[in-house]
Amino acid sequence: MKITHYLYNAFVIESGEKKLAIDPGGLFLYFFRLTTLIPKIEWKTITHIFVTHGDPDHYWHADRVASASNASIICNKTMVRNIDGKVLMLGPRDKGLAFTTPFNNIHTLTVDQTLQLDGMLISGIITTHGELILKLGPFSKTIKPGPEERIGWGAIGFSIQLDGKTIVNLGDTLLHAKEWKTINSPDVLMIPIGGKAIHNTMDVKEALQAVQIMNPKLVIPCHYNCPAFFTKKYNPADDMWFKTEVEKTGSKCVILYNGDSIEV
Repeated sequence: MKITHYLYNAFVIESGEKKLAIDPGGLFLYFFRLTTLIPKIEWKTITHIFVTHGDPDHYWHADRVASASNASIICNKTMVRNIDGKVLMLGPRDKGLAFTTPFNNIHTLTVDQTLQLDGMLISGIITTHGELILKLGPFSKTIKPGPEERIGWGAIGFSIQLDGKTIVNLGDTLLHAKEWKTINSPDVLMIPIGGKAIHNTMDVKEALQAVQIMNPKLVIPCHYNCPAFFTKKYNPADDMWFKTEVEKTGSKCVILYNGDSIEV
């Protein structure tokens, strides 16, 4: 199994004939650029797309990747609504909670629900997106996720059992120490660590708590030091400190920069 990281929470997992894309979002507002996190050269060969929530950096290109490859979509059921007899997902590039986009091959689940799909066993994990502080120079705006707010919409994590291995991806989330005790020694844990300055996710110390709870074999930190606006480190974190502390617990930790891969 090969895992490649493309910044934020964008991953490609290749195993046998399957090629999973997690959160095919957009790299946006970095010196006014708007582009894809997962390179377009990968799109046609994707077989399954996992969406942890509807923020642009996680979801912006999901429909385009699905169109290029006819991949199945796996997401929280709150990402989908039946409107006038049509099954529509949250529009990736729409403003607000606009359900406008038809997808083929949609598979939805909820927290603690498990579905079998194409030889995979997929379970939903509780996650909670924290508030987001948008900063531009001296100006800032705090957005708190809620029933009428798109930020964090559809938040869910995934436990994916594939070819004898269990991969856990948490998307953007705060710490759920009590609820995550049922997650026991996954082969791979992809975990956000960049929530110190902007507390939309766990910070390194909270993520370390999660590692101690789950006891994974391999930890891949993500969603930190992200390029956005006029900085390359919008969610700053000390990944080397995190790696050192994780490995004290007995888990392996690997730091993957943009386009880096690991075989597991």
